[in-house]
Amino acid sequence: MNNKLLIACTSLFVTALNVLPALATTNRPTIAGCTVFPKSNAWNQAISDYPVHQNSAQYIAAIGLDSNLHPDFGENQTYGIPFTKVDAAQPDVAITFTAYGDESDPGPYPIPENAKVESGSDHHVLVLDKSTCLLYELYNAVNNAANAGWSADSGAVWDLSSNDLRPESWTSADAAGLPILPGLVRYKEVKQGAIHHAIRFTAPDTQNGWIHPATHQAGSADTSLPPMGLRVRLKADYDITSYTGQAKVILKAMKKYGLILSDNGSPWYFTGATNPHWNDDQLNELKNVPGSAFEAVYTGKIRQ
Repeated sequence: MNNKLLIACTSLFVTALNVLPALATTNRPTIAGCTVFPKSNAWNQAISDYPVHQNSAQYIAAIGLDSNLHPDFGENQTYGIPFTKVDAAQPDVAITFTAYGDESDPGPYPIPENAKVESGSDHHVLVLDKSTCLLYELYNAVNNAANAGWSADSGAVWDLSSNDLRPESWTSADAAGLPILPGLVRYKEVKQGAIHHAIRFTAPDTQNGWIHPATHQAGSADTSLPPMGLRVRLKADYDITSYTGQAKVILKAMKKYGLILSDNGSPWYFTGATNPHWNDDQLNELKNVPGSAFEAVYTGKIRQ
């Protein structure tokens, strides 16, 4: 082998070595340079091969067999949950908890006065500090302009490098004790062609139990109802060939990563981050998917 050919082959080999680590991490969800939880985290686990839950039929019926999938976000920016990114320059401010302070992570939090607040009744505030990869989430948040802080019913701080859960029976900014931002459908990932995490969704009624990674319940003693943290997936044989664009990307993720029951609400409503580039014509295709197209999978025991 002559020197030029040897150099060329060596160069190709080095290039391949440099590419391999990147390929190995392409399936990790990231936001603002922060990897969203370790690869082993429940949110990031593909569930295509998980066994169907023995109570799948009754749980799906309770959520709504004839109710259709509903994206709770779109072109109208009053739908969806916004989030705010900050860096090390953002100062911490006081947080006053008004309902569930005993189950909340104490402040201060680095939440700016102009942080985006979710429209509607829940008034979630989600702030990601991209310098530390810590996620701060508030429920029913109100800015206290007078003292440069915020009031909220509850709040939680999430280290995106950790698999740590909330303490058992503790809530978060979500009823199930789960983080919100990791379960949102985000425009950037859909535009790139793939979602690599489970998706947050709601059901009308739930039982008083939870499955990890959930840690909290907001339901009744009726065990025919789904527990918080229940994982469901779009059935493998559900035909998605007629769906287009953003809808098809989302449906592929629902087959591979599924959805996690995170709160009480309208049946089969799933949440996305606000973004003006959503396409309602494509998202509305998802409203043709019936609840009967889903099945619950077993991911762990119900806790109380």
